[in-house]
Amino acid sequence: MVEGVPSHADWWPQVMDPLRRFGNRVAEFFSPPSDATASSEAYIIEIELPGVREADIHVEVHGDQMTVSGEKRSSRDEKTDSYIFSERTYGAFRRTFRFPPDVDETGIEAHSEDGILRITLPKKAETAQGKRRIEIQRAPKGVTGDPRPNFE
Repeated sequence: MVEGVPSHADWWPQVMDPLRRFGNRVAEFFSPPSDATASSEAYIIEIELPGVREADIHVEVHGDQMTVSGEKRSSRDEKTDSYIFSERTYGAFRRTFRFPPDVDETGIEAHSEDGILRITLPKKAETAQGKRRIEIQRAPKGVTGDPRPNFE
């Protein structure tokens, strides 16, 4: 150690503490990236959640919206570890998605594998076809050529 020049142990915490506090604030706004696709049968939403345990993920439906929330927990011990840098994000996250009107909320499924949460939102059968056939019924007795019913 050179006299008058601070050692690594002296100056490094002064540099890293403000950055660590900034990282903690960024973690408060953690919003995982996602993709959405559609087919004739369903909408698929895939959300990147690497390092998040399935037990820490919550998917809830509220009317025409679905909220995915949870927490990515840190495994580091700030009291004993001395990080040079950390780019990983930790903390709570929340994403809300609004459903298109043709989603069948009763059939929603979610699966997690390899850090990807895949949510399948099936389309309602009638809307998936894009049309609905109206059955023609026999007119009630007493109806003449006049389009108005005869209630005699």
